[in-house]
Amino acid sequence: MHDVVIIGAGPAGLSSALWCDHLGLDTLILEQSETAGGQLHSIFGPIENYVGLRAANGAELLVRFADQIDNAGFDVWTNVEIASVDLAAKRVVLRSGEQLQSIAIIIATGVRRRQLGIPGENDFSGKGIIDSAARDRDQFTGKDVCVIGGGDAAVENAILLADVCPTVTLVHRGKKLSARREFVEQLQTNHCVTVFTESVVSRIIGNEEVEAVEIRRKEAIKPFQMAVRGVLIRIGVEPNTELFRDQLQLDTKGYIVVTSQQETRVPNVFAVGDVSNPLAPTLSGATGAGATAAKVIAARLNSK
Repeated sequence: MHDVVIIGAGPAGLSSALWCDHLGLDTLILEQSETAGGQLHSIFGPIENYVGLRAANGAELLVRFADQIDNAGFDVWTNVEIASVDLAAKRVVLRSGEQLQSIAIIIATGVRRRQLGIPGENDFSGKGIIDSAARDRDQFTGKDVCVIGGGDAAVENAILLADVCPTVTLVHRGKKLSARREFVEQLQTNHCVTVFTESVVSRIIGNEEVEAVEIRRKEAIKPFQMAVRGVLIRIGVEPNTELFRDQLQLDTKGYIVVTSQQETRVPNVFAVGDVSNPLAPTLSGATGAGATAAKVIAARLNSK
């Protein structure tokens, strides 16, 4: 029996745990990955807007988080597979058969990158599918690449790749790019970048590695193929809420709806971080939400 079980060990979950521990609550974090950190493992560029702290990338920030985690009084279980969660009963059942009971649950399961669901997408993972321009661009220096998406992440990655690639083709299904104006302006002045709007990539082609993409344009009768050696996909993210969809109120995109105190419609069940914040998914927001949930739980338990 624990005071609090936290599902997810990203910045929001870790912040929740640190605050819970500071407030004297018996706390356990469950994380399905091998290590804690969540989205920090996917941040390869500099972190410059986290108040009071700069880091070269997510890995460096995680090292700093680890100093606090190692000295805290809560437990972090990694490589955990959850079979089911009964939020009303505050019960978590693991694949191993073990059952965990708590007074409160904090959901911090974050988001994952949305996939296209097209032929070749999974076949060429690590064989031409680019995970991050900041991390992988040296590997694609001198090669033609395709970036799929039209938001900040897609355009920023296209700009980074254009520094080292002869051609960058940006494919976006909308009529115009949705990225910030400063990103779009940089893109428009870069002679290496070609933008196809109202277009989709319908197939990724190759043998051992990526060799081409098939592009369908809205007004074209037939698709055409373009030779590329790398493909980077940035079409947004989706929340990890599969475990809870029948028990919680979700918005139209699947994000958990919470109150100003981070509480869901189930009493003493809270959601923090990106999984409940589609409008402003930031490190600052995640850690702040984690602190809010912990303080609300502590106040309730201490009042009994």
